[in-house]
Amino acid sequence: MSAETVTFYRLFIGAVLMGCFLLVTGQKDKVFTWPGIKVLVTGAFLAGFVVFYVMAMNYTSMANAVMLVYLASVTAATVAHFFMGERLSGTSTALIGVALFGFAMMMEFNVNLSGRKEEAVGLFYALCAMLCYAAFILTNRLIHERVHVLTRGGFQMLAGALCMLPFMLQQGDSIDAGQWGWLIAAGVVPGFLAIMFAVVALKALPAATFGTLAYLEPITVVALGWVLFNQSLNTLQLCGSALIIVSGVTQAVLSQRRLRWACSEVS
Repeated sequence: MSAETVTFYRLFIGAVLMGCFLLVTGQKDKVFTWPGIKVLVTGAFLAGFVVFYVMAMNYTSMANAVMLVYLASVTAATVAHFFMGERLSGTSTALIGVALFGFAMMMEFNVNLSGRKEEAVGLFYALCAMLCYAAFILTNRLIHERVHVLTRGGFQMLAGALCMLPFMLQQGDSIDAGQWGWLIAAGVVPGFLAIMFAVVALKALPAATFGTLAYLEPITVVALGWVLFNQSLNTLQLCGSALIIVSGVTQAVLSQRRLRWACSEVS
């Protein structure tokens, strides 16, 4: 299936599940409300991130695509530092650098460019995905507190799906029974659950903390590949994984300490 079709169903099914969850749990006021323009714009960035990332992997290797996409956290933290008042301390800057270095170790410092035209196209799509992901992180920080995190998550997925709808219809993909199962799974896990958790985290965490913790994602992928597909790691990759985990955990602990200190100062 095309990237547009996969993106549409991943977001649309996620939005439907979010609406059903809110209705079943007696939170219909969170469904029948106007979320605001910022939420809808953020949904468009979400759709752009997903579709560009899928398209990038059609032209270049997953390693190349992931390497570029994960520069989004650095981009978001830098923009937040200069324009949103989320000042980066020396420690936070160092931890982001450590996480990036650990990720480069996981990739064995190998960008693997072949010089083909397809590679350039793939890297361009990965760059677009990175910019959309960074914008998604930042615009979530700008949404007003009155908009509940579940409301914003549902409407972001719905807005993203509607952005993809005309592009999906142009593809004219035919979907068989087996593919429907995978589409539904994509809507439930990386759609409904993952996006809801990400939106909740973005509301509570500074951009730098969220971005550093996001580097645990490739660790999870590597671990699942090791267990399910018997893909082994060499010493360099293991050391890189350890750096990413230590960086993410340290950033989270320091962020929690700063929050406690701020609360104690207020009280």
